[in-house]
Amino acid sequence: MGVDRSVLFRLATSERFERAVRRLPATEARAWRAAHRYVAGRTRGEALAATSATLARGHGASVDFFGEQIDDPAVADGTVADYLALTADLPTPPADVWLSVDLSHLVLDTDPGGTADRLATLAAALPAGRRIQVGAEDAARTDAVLTCVVAVAGRGRAERLGATLQANLVRSPADVDTLLDAGVHVRLVKGAYLEATGALPHGEPTDVAYLVLAARLAAAGGPWSAATHDRRLQEALQLQHGPTPVEQLLGVRPEVLDDLASRGIPTRVYLPYGPNWFRYWMRRVAESRGA
Repeated sequence: MGVDRSVLFRLATSERFERAVRRLPATEARAWRAAHRYVAGRTRGEALAATSATLARGHGASVDFFGEQIDDPAVADGTVADYLALTADLPTPPADVWLSVDLSHLVLDTDPGGTADRLATLAAALPAGRRIQVGAEDAARTDAVLTCVVAVAGRGRAERLGATLQANLVRSPADVDTLLDAGVHVRLVKGAYLEATGALPHGEPTDVAYLVLAARLAAAGGPWSAATHDRRLQEALQLQHGPTPVEQLLGVRPEVLDDLASRGIPTRVYLPYGPNWFRYWMRRVAESRGA
């Protein structure tokens, strides 16, 4: 009998479990062998190589430096420095490369004002045509995440920003209006976090919510993308709305994204990298079990 998916998700967020696995070189090496297909590398150089390979396959890229749930402003400032160095090393436009970040990596929980300043710094460093996509986190952080994105968009940075909307959250129909008014790019996902309240069940209820939100985004005419590996949803959106940009995670059904790109549909691959890869990989394992 396999491990229950909710147990896997709890392990994916457990610092203690990560320390236990990574304490021994042999167990860490075994975990990395399983994880590396989903991770663009442990160093910036490896991530840049993965970015070049992704572009060569005809896909855009969204590069993320691993990190979340940080409470030390000095660490967050170091993260900003790492992102700025990454930005300087990326292939120059018109190469289709964006950045991605979780705001809890920039001390959102303890310093939301400072987080907005850090996000604005990263957005300002991007050349025209590039964005930094702000990732979805657990529902308890959604207000703070969206407030930060809207605030930075209000500083004249909307064209450099993207937000992530989770279809399974009951609040998302209201949030979509907020994001459309802010003028930022919207990445629509199903939602992967296990929420005690305020979320639809996975399966048909979330799929229907996804299609309804997609229709609203398409009708509004603003920039958005469908970030899903669900082939039925991908194809339904193409039929209903015409060429709709699709985003997928590195290592998950790459042949599907290749097929979409060959048909002229804009595609993008999420490329996370850095030494803190373990819990991200565990979440991929949990999601594969339906968590």
